[in-house]
Amino acid sequence: MTEHETRTGIGVSGGSASGRVVQVAPPVRPPKDEPAPADVDGAYQHILESFEAVAVELESRAASADEHAAPILSATAMMARDVGLHQAAANRLKVGDGPATAIAAAVEEYAAQFEALGGYFAERVADLRDVGGRAVAAALGLPAPGVPPLTEPSVIVALDLAPADTATLDRELAIAIVTQAGGRTSHTAILAAQRGIPAVVQLPGATDIPAGTLVAVDGDAGEVAIDPDPELLEHQRLRREKRAAALAASSGPGATADGHMVPLLANIGGVQDAEEAGPQDLEGVGLFRTEFVFLSATTAPTLEEQTEIYTKVFAPFEGRRVVVRTLDAGADKPLAFADLGEEENPALGRRGLRLSEALPELLDTQLEALAAAAEATGADARVMAPMVSTADEAAWFAARVRAAGLKKAGVMIEVPAAALRSEHVLADVDFASIGTNDLAQYTMATDRMAGELSDLLDPWQPAVIDVVAAACTGGAANGKPVGVCGESAGDPLLALVLVGLGVTSLSMAPSKVPAVRLALSLHTLDECRELASVARSARSATDAHDAVRAAASTALTEIL
Repeated sequence: MTEHETRTGIGVSGGSASGRVVQVAPPVRPPKDEPAPADVDGAYQHILESFEAVAVELESRAASADEHAAPILSATAMMARDVGLHQAAANRLKVGDGPATAIAAAVEEYAAQFEALGGYFAERVADLRDVGGRAVAAALGLPAPGVPPLTEPSVIVALDLAPADTATLDRELAIAIVTQAGGRTSHTAILAAQRGIPAVVQLPGATDIPAGTLVAVDGDAGEVAIDPDPELLEHQRLRREKRAAALAASSGPGATADGHMVPLLANIGGVQDAEEAGPQDLEGVGLFRTEFVFLSATTAPTLEEQTEIYTKVFAPFEGRRVVVRTLDAGADKPLAFADLGEEENPALGRRGLRLSEALPELLDTQLEALAAAAEATGADARVMAPMVSTADEAAWFAARVRAAGLKKAGVMIEVPAAALRSEHVLADVDFASIGTNDLAQYTMATDRMAGELSDLLDPWQPAVIDVVAAACTGGAANGKPVGVCGESAGDPLLALVLVGLGVTSLSMAPSKVPAVRLALSLHTLDECRELASVARSARSATDAHDAVRAAASTALTEIL
């Protein structure tokens, strides 16, 4: 076997593929010597027209995009119409910048503010810069940046991909995605996983790989082999075939080899997700994110509007559970109709249930709509609150859920305080679901979008696994089920560890269910418990992952 270079980043969408690199051109930059405008008012009008052209283009893409991508593209179009951004560009004109330079400078000012705010804002920096790059191109009369036309199956490589690019990729031609920046929860990662495109982010030197270079991408291991030898390509092909055959044979309820049942559920975000997941071999929904019902609205959605949407979501799951997360918004996901004012640290501010406590009428209307939809469809609706920290908060929420006529109230465990005191937090509710993405962020004191600290957000971090174990211990003490609906649930190896810790259900992107179902079927509950012990005994995230992989069934590891 000949030598080839292998680089390691973060795998965010499983599977493998090999093909030639297509490098995405960097954003258009304004000329270094762009002169100051002779007519400032005219230059400002030109800037407004450039931003509007971007907004119209993004809205056009949203109109033909699927439900995963459409809200993202629409929200990005709104950025192009942000009055504050326009004013920042106007201020740059007044100090002598040309139109394109003014746009670029204004966008960078906003990007710095978003990064400082953290949370949801930091996750939108790539989207904001995409808007800026497109507006600069429009101002200069140049083609918009983005993925070039593809003529053959290719591996898309970029510093980062904007949602407008990822959402419109042709799955038959874009066979893998590699970015130098990005993170586990970036839009690139989310959309790639939803569309089944193998993807690796945070790959060192990705933009230095020459266009046309043959690469082999492993979205599970997070590895990219440059100029791979024929033996590696053949090994990858055989593994794909063996994996496809094994997963095709995976069906039925989730269970360990000795019959311990572990319901496998879907994470969904709206009506189209529900309609696609409903007919699949799933046991229901473990996380219905209701944010999109609110985040695209300028006024609070009415009871009737919400009832209609929830009814459409519940309908494909008659008789099966649908776990609904109430509005997860607030300071870091601002709502025009629920502005509680600026906060210095939005990620630690009035978000999730804290917003609902401040504006209970929003929650009550949502609960009433959910109850009406559940009655109309016969779905087993279970409602949980995000960002719960204390037993008193959990009890307050449970009382409101039951007053609305809904039978099962639960909480998200995303805050270490709730995990450590889960015996008390779960006393007045019926279930809990662990959001491992935020739980890792708060446990490790690390911003989810801090790419240079991504190793701290690895869900295999032993400290995060310990906190999950604490949550499960409290649940067991109360006889209350504790599921997981974060990204960890879709990792076949980590799913075994979670079950061994006492997790009772796993919710993930529907495309990940077959691999998790297979993993469970190859291990007994006692073996899962042993794997959990192995992970908790490890010194680091890498050690935990490697030790569990070495101890797991080879029938599983040889296809991962």
